Amino acid sequence: MNEMAFRVTSNDGTTIAYDREGSGPAVILVGGALDDGVENAPLAPALAEHFTVYNYARRGRGESGFTEPYAVEREIEDLDALIAEAGGSAHLFGASSGGALALEAAAAGSAIDTIAVWEVPYAVGDDIRPRFEEYIADTRRAFDAGRDEEVLELFMRMTGASDDNIAARKAAGKQTAHWAHSVALAPTLVHDSVFLNRYQLPADRLATVTQPVLVTTGGPITVPYMAGLPSDFFDRAADELADLLPHAQRETLEGPDHVVDPQTVGPLLLRFFSSEH
Repeated sequence: MNEMAFRVTSNDGTTIAYDREGSGPAVILVGGALDDGVENAPLAPALAEHFTVYNYARRGRGESGFTEPYAVEREIEDLDALIAEAGGSAHLFGASSGGALALEAAAAGSAIDTIAVWEVPYAVGDDIRPRFEEYIADTRRAFDAGRDEEVLELFMRMTGASDDNIAARKAAGKQTAHWAHSVALAPTLVHDSVFLNRYQLPADRLATVTQPVLVTTGGPITVPYMAGLPSDFFDRAADELADLLPHAQRETLEGPDHVVDPQTVGPLLLRFFSSEH
């Protein structure tokens, strides 16, 4: 768990935990699947010399609370509470599914200056739609039955892990409590499929986003834990996003893992958030 120093209260009374670092205009880091803020945390020092960086745990993750029922609107209200805390407007960086949340917030009218997104996981292409529909149905059944470990394992299989790999990761994770931590975050995978529009790119809605958007990927997938996805999975979605967003800039950074590398992504974000658009 990522221990965070600050708290803000969302519109429905849910407490959202966050860290703050640096000075200057506000940048809010929005985490992706199974992230309670740990994965984005290394980006904060890379940006903090020029920006005040807010890294938060989305609702239901880490030290942030959760209030039933889940709704996309509540996650947007969480961002709005952070934006208000940051002074009334902010730049947003969204990693993976966090990028989809940042775009949904912009489409809903949140006070966002510019947006950068990294490898948003919309499932583009008829070749993979049936697989994602099956995954969504299976995880919903497991979630409704309270089988959180099964939800996590379904996600791992969908992205490419074998049964042997899952068993090995489970055994290793139980030695460090990492597995239990991941299982605790598993219900948020079902929440992600809701605001990701069942992993379908909501073209009509996102076409209304007026802010400048930097759309980034790391090129073809090469990491073994995502070998179950087409190698151009993230590029497909990024190319469609860049085509439909009114003010988009498309960049491909060769080499990074799906988890953001601050040494690679940080300088690009500094330039983009500092630029006149």
